Amino acid sequence: MALTARIRTKDGWAVSHAVVTVTDMTGTQMLRAGADAEGAVRDATELAPGAYTVIVTAVGYAPVASSAIVTGSGRAEVGAVTLARQGGTELPPPGPWTVDPAHSTVAAVAQHLGISSVHGRFTEFSASIEIAPDEITESRVEAVIRAASIDTGNSMRDTHLRSADFLDAETHPEITYRSTGLTVAGPDRWTVHGDLTMRGVVRPVDLDLAHLGIGADPWGGTRAAFRATAELHREDFAMNYNQVVQAGIAAIGTTLRVELDVQAVQGDTLPRA
Repeated sequence: MALTARIRTKDGWAVSHAVVTVTDMTGTQMLRAGADAEGAVRDATELAPGAYTVIVTAVGYAPVASSAIVTGSGRAEVGAVTLARQGGTELPPPGPWTVDPAHSTVAAVAQHLGISSVHGRFTEFSASIEIAPDEITESRVEAVIRAASIDTGNSMRDTHLRSADFLDAETHPEITYRSTGLTVAGPDRWTVHGDLTMRGVVRPVDLDLAHLGIGADPWGGTRAAFRATAELHREDFAMNYNQVVQAGIAAIGTTLRVELDVQAVQGDTLPRA
């Protein structure tokens, strides 16, 4: 092969959508080649001996340019090229990821009596993430939450929330979310578009998602951290119960703020602790 290169992120993951362009010293393009699934670039175009400029580009990464000398063999061995992501931390590598419930939180906050907030969380849930290999906006997420696992720290209130006035957990034991799309909202931020099913009612719900970074865990795996928020209106899911205490003040507010703190483990299963 006349041209060989290996394109990687700072963490060593292959950049499969990278493109290598070689120009001569006048700026004329001599060859252009794309990376394969392993981030390897191989091209058989022979180059005349001399000095060249090698430019490596990939969507979402800062371009890298370097000089290369081609000898009489006609080969340009670029070697390993490291790309840094533009505008934020390194993204998780592509493939399946599994949310770790032991290190994640699914919480909701509602206004109480118009002056304070009631905080609750769901203690039983599962979720999976699929990171797309080339275009991050094609990634997907699915989640299932056990409605009866709501915990606000008050058993009487929790029983009421599980009843038909609110979650109706006996009739509709699962709350599900399935993403339908992803759009960029800024550095390390995306808007996840998806369908939330609760009490048998399906409504579109957007999540404001932030990627916090990736790193190794004590069990030999790789983890990614995310934070997401959303706003729900109870009436959208046929939760119309309310008690007005005085002067039009509702006991429980009609708007819920959902707060998610998520750790996901690379792979389609969780490691054994």
